[in-house]
Amino acid sequence: MLTRAVRIHRHGGPDVLQLDEVELPPPGDGEALVRNTAIGVNYADIYEREGDHGGPHSAKPFPVTMGHMAAGIVEALGPGTDGPAPGTRVGYIGGASYAGHTLVPAGRLIALPDSVADDVAGAYLLRGLTAEYLLRRLFVVRPGVTALVHAAAGGMGLVLGQWGKALGGRMIGTVGSAARVATAAAHGYESVIDTSAEDFAPRVMELTGDRGADVIYDGIGKAAFLKSLDCIRPRGMVISYGTSSGNVGAFDLQRLHSKSIIVTRPTLRSYIADPAELKAASEALFAVLLDGTLETPISAPLPLAEAAEAHRRLEGRALDAPVVLHP
Repeated sequence: MLTRAVRIHRHGGPDVLQLDEVELPPPGDGEALVRNTAIGVNYADIYEREGDHGGPHSAKPFPVTMGHMAAGIVEALGPGTDGPAPGTRVGYIGGASYAGHTLVPAGRLIALPDSVADDVAGAYLLRGLTAEYLLRRLFVVRPGVTALVHAAAGGMGLVLGQWGKALGGRMIGTVGSAARVATAAAHGYESVIDTSAEDFAPRVMELTGDRGADVIYDGIGKAAFLKSLDCIRPRGMVISYGTSSGNVGAFDLQRLHSKSIIVTRPTLRSYIADPAELKAASEALFAVLLDGTLETPISAPLPLAEAAEAHRRLEGRALDAPVVLHP
């Protein structure tokens, strides 16, 4: 069958995103054909578009169909394949999602509850599953824990703030402008630091009585990482889960020594590779979506053909909430 897909034929800026008509074969053994209805846009897409393969996404031969998450409807299953029946609404974390249709391993499909809208699933499935392992497994946020979240008003920051507060954590956030302070404060953060007006590290130390945060969630990378080491408590954990300002790069390991700081650079795929863990993580996410713990604002959707504009807005920090693409 023919479908439309946004692909890259070389690495570069948003202008390399190209809408092509491509031939998609029928689903094979173990595969499902999904008609995408809401396609998420994430920084991982930007890394791949730029050719930054230092993370979990290995280089692929051109042309590359973009995208790593979507919601949609199962249209067909491959021969002898067990999986959600045709007509089932599903979400998935996987490649080639910037398309009208995508072939997905059937065992990786996540059936969506009726009350979780396609746009919410497309925008928040990857972010929500990431927040689940960051808050509940990699470091367990609970009463008595103080967490610092960088980019608190971004798509991931909004989820981490609300869910972390619901788990009993004291949430402190950083934002890049005064205009974003109110957004973060409305989504779980007890204190919000505007980094355009003050250095976050001494402020965090002041807020914690010179103890430092127990855990720091850093989705910024280069611009925030080293300063984060100055405001983490002894034996605390700095989690570098994203690099929107650039890769952290090499640093002196001795910087960790005096306070026995733990630093980790995790990726979601390691925490949902086991089907049982994917199922449990999805159930935990749907629970907080359905009980109202998480508000899920979404920016105005864009057509698939305007994927480049979505990338420009994400990179330019012009989005107040996640955006999805509609095929």
